[in-house]
Amino acid sequence: MSPAPRISVVVCVHTEDRWDDILAAVASVHGQSRPAHELLLVVDHHPALLARLGEHFGGARAGASAPGAPATPLRIMANSGPRGLSAGRNTGIAAAGGEVIAFLDDDAVAERDWLRHFAEAYADPAVMAVGGRTEPVWDSGRRPAWFPEEFDWVVGCTYRGLPPGRVRVRNVLGGNASFRRSAFDLVGGFAVGIGRDGGRRPLGGEETELCIRITQAVPGAVLLLDDRSVIHHRVPAERQRFGYFRSRAYAEGLSKALVARSVGARDGLATERRYATRVLPAGVLRGVRDALLRRPGGAGRAGAIVAGVAAAAGGYARGAARARRGEISLRHRGVDGDGNGAGVVREEAAA
Repeated sequence: MSPAPRISVVVCVHTEDRWDDILAAVASVHGQSRPAHELLLVVDHHPALLARLGEHFGGARAGASAPGAPATPLRIMANSGPRGLSAGRNTGIAAAGGEVIAFLDDDAVAERDWLRHFAEAYADPAVMAVGGRTEPVWDSGRRPAWFPEEFDWVVGCTYRGLPPGRVRVRNVLGGNASFRRSAFDLVGGFAVGIGRDGGRRPLGGEETELCIRITQAVPGAVLLLDDRSVIHHRVPAERQRFGYFRSRAYAEGLSKALVARSVGARDGLATERRYATRVLPAGVLRGVRDALLRRPGGAGRAGAIVAGVAAAAGGYARGAARARRGEISLRHRGVDGDGNGAGVVREEAAA
């Protein structure tokens, strides 16, 4: 059994519009039953937010501790790579001192035992990554009646179809995840360009691509999902609309084409095949049944699943065609001191 690892927590931030969310995320890390080794706030090319955070936390900068929280030093730094979530995470990875690096979304709060359950899993030296359960917190106060739980990944949350308990998985979900530092040393960091950059289409899939690279490179690597490591993720009103739902599903298809191009279709789409052939048909049947029983939202949920599948398939087809024509390329390199990390993707602006 390995000794309990030190865990560095990375929170990437990009807008002052989430100021209260950021403070709540920081407070939830400081309140952990198992203290983090450090908390790294990485600001994505936003000088005003960087300055405001520094002022709020008493001038905290790289190497400084947050006043009043001696058990969890806080470091604030600018994203040293290109704009986007992946490069921000890579900046945090390069600066982190822990043997394990955990990632928390800036609009989420972690439950008190979040890190404790992560740490327990790393007692097994074969474990390279551990993810948790992400629960949606709807700004409207309730889930839209038409929004199917099978598509909660659209809003960054755990979706119906994932196995319960502590189980082996192909990949973890990036907003509530942790990785052994040695995994990054072996395969590099997150692919820059495949994930979100704040102002473009809501792409994703960077954590899937990374996880598959880890299992391909490390014989016997174990990746786990532990649903006791819980965070609560805010879902704003604009992400509760069907237009966002469809756009995000289409973007996921584009991303999956990049993932399959990078790591191979067999590994890149194995989980998606089960999801599409088992989980989603069952969801449609549930929606139709609820509609027949005159339960609210049944027909809408069934229709949303069909529309989501169609949008994702369209995105995948377009992304695969562009990859074949050489319009998209993906390269990997190790995480360096500038936080640039693994991967550069060329992508047309109109994607």
